[in-house]
Amino acid sequence: MEEAEEDQRRRLKLEEALEIQSLRRIISAYLNYPDAAEEDVRRNERSYRKLPPSHKALLSQYPQKFQRLRWCISMNTHFIFSMLQDADFSEDPHPESAQKDHLVSEGISACSCESAPVRITCSVSDQHCCVEGSNHTCRSQAQMHSNEEVGIESRHQSNTGNHSPRLIHTKETREYCGSPIADSKGNVPDTSSQQQWLAPSLKLNVPLVDADKVRCIIRNIVRDWAAEGKKERDQCYNPILEELNMLFPNRSKESPPACLVPGAGLGRLALEISCLGFISQGNEFSYYMMICSSFILNHSQTAGEWTIYPWIHSNCNSLSDSDQLRPVSIPDIHPASAGITEGFSMCGGDFVEVYSDSSQIGAWDAVVTCFFIDTAHNIVEYIEIISKILKDGGVWINLGPLLYHFADMYGQDDEMSIELSLEDVKRVAFHYGFEFENERTIETTYTANSRSMMQNRYFAAFWTMRKKSAAVQQQVP
Repeated sequence: MEEAEEDQRRRLKLEEALEIQSLRRIISAYLNYPDAAEEDVRRNERSYRKLPPSHKALLSQYPQKFQRLRWCISMNTHFIFSMLQDADFSEDPHPESAQKDHLVSEGISACSCESAPVRITCSVSDQHCCVEGSNHTCRSQAQMHSNEEVGIESRHQSNTGNHSPRLIHTKETREYCGSPIADSKGNVPDTSSQQQWLAPSLKLNVPLVDADKVRCIIRNIVRDWAAEGKKERDQCYNPILEELNMLFPNRSKESPPACLVPGAGLGRLALEISCLGFISQGNEFSYYMMICSSFILNHSQTAGEWTIYPWIHSNCNSLSDSDQLRPVSIPDIHPASAGITEGFSMCGGDFVEVYSDSSQIGAWDAVVTCFFIDTAHNIVEYIEIISKILKDGGVWINLGPLLYHFADMYGQDDEMSIELSLEDVKRVAFHYGFEFENERTIETTYTANSRSMMQNRYFAAFWTMRKKSAAVQQQVP
């Protein structure tokens, strides 16, 4: 008995260390954003300097463009550092108040649905809330569309009592590693002093793939929280919202239906569902996503508060420099003033681990999956869990392709990846008690640059399935 308890303690300690290491790597990826972006500009400058004089003369605007790129990088960095400063990174491995069932509180909150050794806490009025989760990988737009370890891709709280000292300090940063930070009016202060506002242990060297995840987050912000992303949201979110509105016509304010949104990313779809009159909970696996969604949902003061430059990191397929360098204002709405239903929350954690808990059985009236089901190692397990957590007669609304997240993960300890055809997905769903009510194909994009010469389009499967009652399922041969 004592030996088993000791093994359990060692396992928990190892998991805690891995979670802390993972979180620090993600924070470092954000903090390394200006350095990685600056290196891209310098690479372009080196290529320009190799041109013969006659060719340079044809491209005389390039030196000015490089400086404009640096200014855009400083604006993006200002947003990222402000986001990190408003987060409280704590190491409290055993909070007594950690809950496994979905929690609700006033306003916009995020709940911890699974105890984890590291939590990201944020302030909501007088409340403190925590987000838990871990990271997974974000692939390029052409390869991967959903929960990045973005997570956003991607993706994003309960009272935790006293915390250990904060690792991120709120001291204002004017310059970071030589990249000036713009103020709230977009001005870049002329300062040569460098202020270090974070614990040095968090500033780690990270691989380039981690830096690319941060860029994925910036593109996802446009999709969920910018006017420029409205067309894409209309393509993906409106069919889901219309279906929910039709299927639950008599929603009661006293007892609103409960809807779960796995793979919620930066939280816009979950918020829109809440505004329809549902108790809505978004679930997101990725710390990258959760840090950003928490900032936008909890700390935005007004619409259009921030300006970012999401398209500066690619020189390919641009119609003009002005298109590449165009600003995007975020958020397009003030989340706290959007008219949410009480109980709206964001839950950080792995979908399988969180919602396999017995407390989740039959807990939800609806489950909405948008660009999510192909993030599974085992899509059969996803479908089984969705069936278990739905009430009898509950609905599963899905929109997305089948671009399996782990399909090309070669050489990584033989990652499990079950890659079913759409026909097989339907067959498995039928086995777990679902029957089709609505099905069609929807053409859409994912985090696309609307002014790019290249557009990756999906012919996404859209369906509504209803879970048959246990009695009806038993009658099926």
